Amino acid sequence: MKPTVDLNCDMGEGMANEESIMPLISSVNIACGEHAGNPSIIKKTVALARKFGVAVGAHPSYPDRIHFGRVSLEMSEQEIYTCVIQQLSLINEIASDMGVRLHHVKPHGALYNDAATNPKIAAAIYSAIEDFDTSLIVYGLANSICEEIAYKKGLRFYNEVFADRTYTEKGLLTPRTSPNALIENDKDAVRQVLHILQHKSVVSTTGKAVPVKADTICIHGDGSHAFECAQSLRKAIESIQIHIQS
Repeated sequence: MKPTVDLNCDMGEGMANEESIMPLISSVNIACGEHAGNPSIIKKTVALARKFGVAVGAHPSYPDRIHFGRVSLEMSEQEIYTCVIQQLSLINEIASDMGVRLHHVKPHGALYNDAATNPKIAAAIYSAIEDFDTSLIVYGLANSICEEIAYKKGLRFYNEVFADRTYTEKGLLTPRTSPNALIENDKDAVRQVLHILQHKSVVSTTGKAVPVKADTICIHGDGSHAFECAQSLRKAIESIQIHIQS
């Protein structure tokens, strides 16, 4: 049996490339209306995923459309819990009406990054998921505190790595405020992913090899070369005899 890996993409964010990317991935993280999207866009994106057999996930965020959910907000644990529950409820209602079952939850932007370093925020998010549906898989940053906290909540966890982001020596994502945070060259993105899959490590911006486990690989749908990146990644991953599936 071939080894497998999930290839996911953040969508439902109003980008024009989503229909072309969808056939290339195995799971999709759909914005739930707080950083981007609305019920109409969610429905359209779920329909695309259903058409191409792509697993549907929720992509909840801080309630912050102005900054696209990429700025940390001062919210209590209860407020975060409620915010996540509301977003899960919205996308689940739409998906259920279309005969589609939610597969996973991947927090977006600053909420995702804050969960990777703040156990209280991670616990608030995962408590919401636990209370909503324990069958949902959590997608979280590999090498972060997320995996342990998810397991304590009885949730299944996918270690996520990124094709189009660089890493620090601690195995965390380089902050977007840094000039070298993004990988915008397809060849460099492919090189990073293949290194992760073949060597189980990622090379940091300082040249250090950091051990990392990859259950799922993310492509950002709002990237300027997202389609080309998805195309190149799928071809490269399959060329080393790894099957892409959710």
